[in-house]
Amino acid sequence: MEGMDYWRLCDELSVIQAALLMVGIDPSTEKGYAERLQPHERPYGYEAARTALINAVLSKTLPASVRYAARERGWSEGLEEGELVGSDSRGHEIVYKVEPDWSRTTVRVEDLKAWLARRSFRSDFFCAEATHEPDYLDRAHPSYAPKLAAAIEAWRVISGNPEHTRGKSPKKAMIAWLRLNAGKYGLVKEDGKPNEQGVEEVAKIANWDIKGGAPKTPGE
Repeated sequence: MEGMDYWRLCDELSVIQAALLMVGIDPSTEKGYAERLQPHERPYGYEAARTALINAVLSKTLPASVRYAARERGWSEGLEEGELVGSDSRGHEIVYKVEPDWSRTTVRVEDLKAWLARRSFRSDFFCAEATHEPDYLDRAHPSYAPKLAAAIEAWRVISGNPEHTRGKSPKKAMIAWLRLNAGKYGLVKEDGKPNEQGVEEVAKIANWDIKGGAPKTPGE
């Protein structure tokens, strides 16, 4: 299994984790710390997914267990909505702004899937379990061809998320993915290392950018 597959064991996810998984990012990796980045530096699609989830929770169209965090706003003569009065260690009055903590607010995976379905939105991570694999991807099929399955899966994974081809060609992105999943498709040598010739052949078959040239930035 890939690292992201273990997240399927979760019955609940935080809003931040759900947004990351929606755009194909493993929350436990370095890219999972998207909240520390500026919006334009965050993974492709993450900002939109995060905004959609937050709005759905606030409008109560997506059930959630909302948890709050208070941050110090300083002293004020009057309170605004979402603020409360506290005091510091010396007894001085302080106003705190209370807001939802999206890294601790959780949604049930089943509720999230239903919400995505109502919006006719397909997310590879949350829809994968409900899909039926065709015969050519079924390992139990008598005519199963590992290299064919590897080429199709590499194409599907890399083409499904523009983040994979940011700064690199589709073929190079697929080679990198195939190396990581070489054992799954029999693309390994006797010593267990990836069979580079086999990986190259499969990537060549799955590559749709046959013109080559410098890779474009997603959105161009």
